[in-house]
Amino acid sequence: MAEPSPALPSQTAMVLDEGSQPVDLIKHPSGIVPVLQNIVSTVNMDCRLDLKEIALRARNAEYNPKRFAAVIIRIREPKTTALVFASGKMVCTGAKSEEQSRLAARKYARIIQKLGNDQVKFKDFKIQNIVGSCDVRFPIRLEGLQIAHQQFCSYEPELFPGLIYRMKQPKIVLLIFVSGKIVLTGAKVRDEIYQAFENIYPVLNLYRKIQAEPLPPPPET
Repeated sequence: MAEPSPALPSQTAMVLDEGSQPVDLIKHPSGIVPVLQNIVSTVNMDCRLDLKEIALRARNAEYNPKRFAAVIIRIREPKTTALVFASGKMVCTGAKSEEQSRLAARKYARIIQKLGNDQVKFKDFKIQNIVGSCDVRFPIRLEGLQIAHQQFCSYEPELFPGLIYRMKQPKIVLLIFVSGKIVLTGAKVRDEIYQAFENIYPVLNLYRKIQAEPLPPPPET
């Protein structure tokens, strides 16, 4: 009788997260996968642009040069916002993935091209920042964390409720809240978000706030 074939490592190292999505425990040992909330990208359209003309002709566009030196354009799919500068540079924000960000930037470039700017190109697309967030689902003693990791931390609760943790490798800034909510920013690729969280998760476990047990009612006399 033939022996059963062994399970593949990727099969044995999978669990479901709270959204019933499979989580690879080899890549995410904590069992928690940060969700990407915002991708900021830039692209160079390689030509000068008449922002006033673009603002007049493009849909969902606004332009107030006294307040900001760019036309603001929005599209619904992917739901994003573009800042278009006269130099031909563009910043795209609001996408939830790298692919969405590139797709949105191409759509904006095509919109501007169709407004009579035939010379528009799509050069030097680059992801500038990735923001992710997650919830460790336990409260954290921020004061203790700040004392033990003061070379990386800034915590001034009277100014901002979260602890700011500046990780060196990968170079990511984490906003850590007493509730267990975490925001990670400063990544160029999503794996930096994932790695930064896996680095901090064991540390957060050390500063898990123990919930006090409720006192039992006094005995009846």
